[in-house]
Amino acid sequence: MVGPLFQECLRHPLIRFVWATRVDSLVVQNGAVRGVRVRDLRANKAAAIRARNVIVATGGFGSNLSIVLKNWPVDEPKPERLLLGAAHTATGSGHELVASAGGKLERMDHQWNYVLGLPDPRDPTGVRGLAAFNFSGIWVNQDGKRFTQEFGDPKTTLASLLRQPGAMYWTVFDEKGKSGFSITLAGWENVLDVAKIAYDAEGVTLQANSLAELAGKMGVSATALQQTVARFNELTKDGVDPDFQAFGPQTSPKPKPIDTPPFYAARFFPITRKSMGGVSVDLQCRVLTPTQKSIPNLFAVGEVTGFGGINGKAALEGTFLGPAAFMGRIAGRMVAPEVKLTSSANLRPIPVAAPKKDFSDRECLSCHAVAAQAPLKRSGYWHYEQSHQKVLDRAYPCAQCHSDLYPYNARRHQVDRLAQTLHCASCHGVQGASPSIER
Repeated sequence: MVGPLFQECLRHPLIRFVWATRVDSLVVQNGAVRGVRVRDLRANKAAAIRARNVIVATGGFGSNLSIVLKNWPVDEPKPERLLLGAAHTATGSGHELVASAGGKLERMDHQWNYVLGLPDPRDPTGVRGLAAFNFSGIWVNQDGKRFTQEFGDPKTTLASLLRQPGAMYWTVFDEKGKSGFSITLAGWENVLDVAKIAYDAEGVTLQANSLAELAGKMGVSATALQQTVARFNELTKDGVDPDFQAFGPQTSPKPKPIDTPPFYAARFFPITRKSMGGVSVDLQCRVLTPTQKSIPNLFAVGEVTGFGGINGKAALEGTFLGPAAFMGRIAGRMVAPEVKLTSSANLRPIPVAAPKKDFSDRECLSCHAVAAQAPLKRSGYWHYEQSHQKVLDRAYPCAQCHSDLYPYNARRHQVDRLAQTLHCASCHGVQGASPSIER
């Protein structure tokens, strides 16, 4: 969805993106919003951008642990460990901007969190997680027992998890189920990337030649784990789970017994995901004050508003996309009359893939120290570092994404973002394994 919309925006001469820039505050004059104050993260320079209207579309607050826990649902116990699994940019910054301008925040306890939190081994702080799972595994608590319907109603499974010892569980599976490990976040469609996290990264997945040995590594009762797995294996023979209704006569494919060593276990915690509360808006997406008055020239759309409350307290996967796009369209129509339009004749042409040019990486690496720059975590370089770390991990050649810059010409040696949209699928979407890293 994002790709075609982004491409159309880049084609339009009156749409300008300002990259690596953080909005620090709204410009408010006489109660009306007149623009934003920003800071260039790379140059560390402040500036102001004037505007007739401002639309806040900054996403949720799922990567701000203090906001999440401050507004934790009162009917659920707070977990001892809660991983952050929303976008890195979902820090609640838009909520703070709107509140500082007098806007109202509502339904902040409406949060859609997951039970699929796998600690991200790439994060040295241990705060961030990946939404991961293995359909071939069973979930057992610290007592070595199943406690809920695996992959059942998220409302039920999260409530069950929060009431387990330590609010954590183990996914247990065998060699047959090893290939079933998946990560749901965008950019994790490559099975080798998943395998590197699940099996190559130290401490993520435990392995043992017997269930008793595995239980020792997990710190659970060997007897309890063996009995739990034996019971599950017995249920797979009839294909019906009367204990937790995880599978039944209509289930396809049928679950397989966990009986082929070596055995594996990975530990999971609750993880944040989406915000279903936020900035209060009216039906025209205008930001409202606590007295239900709209703030002139200020709009908010998408997750920063909790999707306008359209989904209530719960939702199915994918049902956040429609409300987000719908609200953006409403706000766009509200501000469009004040924008000078241009004819379609002025749009840049849709980029067409040119014949791929193969060239040595030396042509690029003589100037661009990618291997040294990607791990640096510099302010304002998040996407550069993420994308180029994938390039390094997968051993992609520079020509895969930058063939349009070859041969080198100093006058035009600059990334054309519209042309670059042809290469987004190198990281996003399903990719085949790179021949150079197959194993």
